[in-house]
Amino acid sequence: MDRDILVHLCGETEWAAAQRDGRLHPVSLDEVGFVHLSAPQQVHLPANRLYRGRTDLLLLHVNAEKLTDPVQWEPGVPTDPDGMLFPHLYGPLPVAAVSAVRPYRSGPDGRFAPLPGD
Repeated sequence: MDRDILVHLCGETEWAAAQRDGRLHPVSLDEVGFVHLSAPQQVHLPANRLYRGRTDLLLLHVNAEKLTDPVQWEPGVPTDPDGMLFPHLYGPLPVAAVSAVRPYRSGPDGRFAPLPGD
């Protein structure tokens, strides 16, 4: 798994606020101490767990080299595949570290599919 290519999911309103502030500070940073990130091939797992049916999600492509706070690869939830680790950013996500933004839409059933090529 390439640990330099990371993604983050957020709503369009959250991203607009981040662009004004220069950083994304999701509620998870206050609640659990980190920003949830994923590798591209695993992002559909938290998307289905946390955002099923949402129609306003954006997929932020994050350049790990431009992050200013530590990233730790840690277990997700017990239902994730054995041994799967997720990147957790222990600080806000700088807008300058985001290299691309694209819509991330669910299928007609509200579920998110793996990204193409994964």
